[in-house]
Amino acid sequence: MNKRNTKTKQLILNSLKDSKSAVSHDILQKELGNEIDRATIYRILNSFCDDGIVHKVVSDDGKSYFAPCRGCSGKHHKHSHFHFRCLQCGTIECMPEEVDITMPEGYQPVNFNGIISGYCPECSLSK
Repeated sequence: MNKRNTKTKQLILNSLKDSKSAVSHDILQKELGNEIDRATIYRILNSFCDDGIVHKVVSDDGKSYFAPCRGCSGKHHKHSHFHFRCLQCGTIECMPEEVDITMPEGYQPVNFNGIISGYCPECSLSK
């Protein structure tokens, strides 16, 4: 972290790293209980995004989800991968393959937010 590490930041970071999928603010709030107030969680998540620690995914359900970065630094996020949202269990997962996107001349992309909705392997078995 570029900024001072605190117990609160470490709790949130550990929770994000321990999760098998991207998590929303609501999920973090439930997991951490009353230990950390709502505004602090938002502030820390946004700070983590600025520091290149996590990336934010805006899902097709309108909610923001956060997942640990892989190889990012500061404002230079490298996330050209799709995210998958299960319509049954609601999990959001980063897909492992990076997508090579060719833009027309003059365009300089800053953010990629690709969402695929469907059913994860576990939920597909129960259908």
